[in-house]
Amino acid sequence: QVQLVESGGGLVQAGGSLRLSCAASGYQVSSFSADAMGWFRQAPGKEREFVAGISNTGVSTVYAPSVKGRCTISRDNAENTVYLQIISLKPEDTAIYYCARRSRFTSSIWTTDRIDSWGQGTQVTVSS
Repeated sequence: QVQLVESGGGLVQAGGSLRLSCAASGYQVSSFSADAMGWFRQAPGKEREFVAGISNTGVSTVYAPSVKGRCTISRDNAENTVYLQIISLKPEDTAIYYCARRSRFTSSIWTTDRIDSWGQGTQVTVSS
């Protein structure tokens, strides 16, 4: 059973930045380097929404229009870790951020039904 553990969330002022990390473990048959990885977020009272995704090699990325230009997703396959850097944070970025894995990368917006594993989430709160 693959486990995803996020870290790096916290309270930050508007205009600030954060770097979220997600460490993957528990691979038995497959490997981290075979999986596409991504980030979703869920604000109170709202549905979980896609933020960013990255292909297994890291060559291809995709971003939600709401964060494009402010977010950078990256990965380190040697460390089984995926990152999300967010700059120019806004109060509307406040949400629980979830790490996600799926078997195939797509350059379309990811949907929750295609996710194979979720992390437990890390809270990001942006104060105005």
